[in-house]
Amino acid sequence: MMADKVLTANRVDDGQVVFFASDHSWTLDISHALIAESDPTRELLEQQLRLSDAGTEVTDIYLFDIERVAGAIRPVHIRERIRTLGPTVRGDLGKQANGQGGIFAAAV
Repeated sequence: MMADKVLTANRVDDGQVVFFASDHSWTLDISHALIAESDPTRELLEQQLRLSDAGTEVTDIYLFDIERVAGAIRPVHIRERIRTLGPTVRGDLGKQANGQGGIFAAAV
């Protein structure tokens, strides 16, 4: 079984980490990300990856594995958790300080 995935990038104008949403926009909040749970959705995200890579709105686009924990989306790997939330040593900074990014801690 293939892991569920989310498409991420960095916004060009301010460098913010963003996630591809179901309305085909880029969102700052991972809880609004389109989750590739099936082959058609994975194909859509891969197509978006190719299209966005040619554009100027976002850069450094890639898919990463996610899991569901307590009903929330959580990146599997620590790198993506840090990108999603902000610094691991300062909970008062980044998206975690604003209550955005998920209900998980950046550190394992």
